[in-house]
Amino acid sequence: MSGQSDPRCSTFSAAELEFLAEDETMEIVPNLRMERLSLISGDFGPFRPQIATQVPIWLAVALKKRGKCTIRPPDWMSVEKLTLVLEAERDSASSFEALPFHYVEISRLLFDHARDDIPDVYMVRSLIEDIKDVRFHKIGTGLEKLSSRTYAMKLNLSAMEVNVIRPFVTGGLETFYKLGNPEMIQESERQEYRRPQAADRGPRRELRR
Repeated sequence: MSGQSDPRCSTFSAAELEFLAEDETMEIVPNLRMERLSLISGDFGPFRPQIATQVPIWLAVALKKRGKCTIRPPDWMSVEKLTLVLEAERDSASSFEALPFHYVEISRLLFDHARDDIPDVYMVRSLIEDIKDVRFHKIGTGLEKLSSRTYAMKLNLSAMEVNVIRPFVTGGLETFYKLGNPEMIQESERQEYRRPQAADRGPRRELRR
C-alpha cells in the first residue's frame, strides 16, 4: 500500500537508540546503603558506600542525578584507548576497530549526565567525534563499491552506524539483486499491472464560467 514505509529500511531515532543503550551495565561507586534490587533485567546490589557495583546505565544515571553515586567510565573511554582506536581506524581503509555496539549512545549519556566523572572529558569527546568521522568516511567509501555481485556485507559497526546506512544498503542490494534476476523484475511489473486502476469516467465536463 502506498504511503507505508518498508520495515527493512526503517530507522530508529537518536532517543530510541539511547533507550536501548540504557540497558547496558556500568560500574558505579554508591554513597548510600541499600539492599538488593530485583528488576526485570536482573538483580543488582546490595549497595554499600564506596563499594563498586554493576548496574544498568539508566539506574546509574538516576542515582547520579540524585547525588547518590559516581559513575566509573568504561575502560574504552580513556584517552589512551581511544587514541589507539583512532590510529588503527586511520591506518586501515576497510576494517573497523571493535567498539561497544552502543559506544555513541553510552558516551553521549555520560557526557550529558556524568561529565565530572570522566577524566579529560574534552579530549575524550574530541577523540570519539574523530573516530565517528573516520568510520563514516570508510562506510561511505565502502557503499560506493557496492555492485550487482554484492549479496551480503559483514561490517563491525555500531548501532548508530547501522541505523544510518541500513536504508541505503538494503535498498541498494535489493535493486542490484533485481537487476541480476529478470524473473524478479517481471514479477514486480506484474504486481504493478495488477494494481487497481482508477475507473475511466470519460472526458470531464467543463465548468461554466
